[in-house]
Amino acid sequence: MNCIIVDDEPLAREAMERLISRHGKLVLKGKFNNARSAGSYIAENPVELIFLDIRMPGVTGIEFARTIPRTTLVVFCTAYGEYALESYEVDAVDYLVKPVSYEKFEKAANKAIAYHELLTGDEKQSFSEGREDFILVKSDKRFYKISHADILFVEGLKDYIIIQLDDKRIITKMTLKHMEGLLPANYMRVNKSYIVNTDRIESFDTHDIFIGKYEIAIGLGYREEFIGKFFG
Repeated sequence: MNCIIVDDEPLAREAMERLISRHGKLVLKGKFNNARSAGSYIAENPVELIFLDIRMPGVTGIEFARTIPRTTLVVFCTAYGEYALESYEVDAVDYLVKPVSYEKFEKAANKAIAYHELLTGDEKQSFSEGREDFILVKSDKRFYKISHADILFVEGLKDYIIIQLDDKRIITKMTLKHMEGLLPANYMRVNKSYIVNTDRIESFDTHDIFIGKYEIAIGLGYREEFIGKFFG
């Protein structure tokens, strides 16, 4: 999978390059110290993944992410943790806080690779139908019957949704809003990109939800309704 680095700090670019070099499935195609030069490169060359800083002079990483092709995935890498929710608004695959350990980098990179493989296996037709206890969706030329109780959460990714189960994920071409209408009342939208099964929540605080190994941020505009569901 080809990738580029966009970061205004030379040391940060070098650190990310070292992480990429350790991963056998990533090929670094370029390093850029600002969004404008990266944008010029992308206009002439296909890029599948960007490791992108947020706070940069001129065009910020968030602003830049809104302009890139929809086929290009983004992993944000920043020294500031407060932009995680904003990253959902541009369909970022992951959000890494510097300094980045190889373990966290590898997890984000593998997630991007998996999503890219799923997205490039584009469905010619989408299909979805809601029933009392399950939904039917089309993925990879098959129809999946998915019990409501088996869904941990649903993640929106560009024009697709990823349905996360205990042991696998299923991707289908559908909007998150449409999926929301197929699910029963125990499901809640908790930020722009996630719907969670509240019956599968193990713990939460005022900022995050924990479902097994997954941590999902609660958007500010969704927080009052979410907290009210449990304490209202």
